[in-house]
Amino acid sequence: MSQSAYRDHLGRPVVAVTGVGVITSLGQGLKDNWEALTSGRSGIHAITRFPTDNLSTRIAGTVDFIDIPMPNAVERSFAFARETTIEALADANISGDFNGPLFLAAPPIEPEWSARFELADRSPPADHSGDAYERFLATLRQRPDPVFHEAALFGAISERLSDRFGTRGLPVTLSTACASGATAIQLGIEAIRQGRTDRALAVATDGSLSAEALIRFSLLSALSTQNDPPEKASKPFSKDRDGFVIAEGAATLVLESLEAALARGAKIIGIMKGAGEKADSFHRTRSSPDGGPAIATIRAALTDAGISESDIGYINAHGTSTPENDKMEYGSMLSVFGEQLASIPLSSNKSMIGHTLTAAGAVEAVFSLQTMRTGTLPPTINYNTPDPAIVLDVVPNAKRSKEVSAVLSNSFGFGGQNASLVMAREPA
Repeated sequence: MSQSAYRDHLGRPVVAVTGVGVITSLGQGLKDNWEALTSGRSGIHAITRFPTDNLSTRIAGTVDFIDIPMPNAVERSFAFARETTIEALADANISGDFNGPLFLAAPPIEPEWSARFELADRSPPADHSGDAYERFLATLRQRPDPVFHEAALFGAISERLSDRFGTRGLPVTLSTACASGATAIQLGIEAIRQGRTDRALAVATDGSLSAEALIRFSLLSALSTQNDPPEKASKPFSKDRDGFVIAEGAATLVLESLEAALARGAKIIGIMKGAGEKADSFHRTRSSPDGGPAIATIRAALTDAGISESDIGYINAHGTSTPENDKMEYGSMLSVFGEQLASIPLSSNKSMIGHTLTAAGAVEAVFSLQTMRTGTLPPTINYNTPDPAIVLDVVPNAKRSKEVSAVLSNSFGFGGQNASLVMAREPA
């Protein structure tokens, strides 16, 4: 391979993916997940972890097959990230200390109200003025509780991962809503391109699903209420879509400069060609309905990758199954791809795994890479009532064989946090 093959169109180091790991409601590990995903099997089911009486949404894509001694949000998120990182490092044939930076996408964790009330009952503050949250903070200051504090500490997950896998430097923890997983990957790409490291660990995890989370998203009218049967609830781009299905999961990608990866004889899973991100200030939770920032995000990713719209052979859509977001994403893609959009196959993994929130961008990046490796397009299931206002080839209900050399993966989050990734099968 020529020296020029190690550099991209802007003279930056080419970034390769040499290992991946994934956990979703479909199972643990890439093999089981890919088999289920391409079979059109759903991981959405009735919630059994906590009571759902009187809740309007009683289904989710929970990960219930990993033993977690203290099953709070931090412990679940850490356990998922630990397992996917173990898989990814084994896949990359890396043992011992990782010796590279860690970029972690983690959910914005805070204690649930039940835990707050329990703490307040144990040590009520002398001053009962202020709202409930102020009283909670006063109690925590009066009687520090290290275990409770750790269970609500945002940065604890990355610190523990760094200790466990021997990453280098201060681990970075980020949260950019549903774009977080893609953002973590983008930070890893930039670190390698800038010559700060030859390798980086990009991890995204979310184990924050709780009754309180369900209530909060329900108050935003964001969740599907079609509880029976659960596996039919997520219907991206369908006319009868009524909201997303909340889920858990994690993914880890080992990123390396192509030159360094080949020098150590690593297998190359795929190439991270480009990344784009834009944010807007339209609304705290809603994206701009005209799709302007999303359009700019896709175009930025294509420009960064040095390829044109016609080079994209498949799109891994954000595809949440909410009426507004699916419409916005379609309009954004149409603005970028024009008439050719209808002929580009596109699917939403969320129809089967649900929306893994902070982890989604990384989980879907892993599946995008696997699409190119195997020549198999996973379906969008539950696509039985097409929306005449959204004209797409969503690979409806059954997988399809197709050789793909470049993939676009979109992550468009709450509050206009947008990120897109372009991945390729080969460096050129």
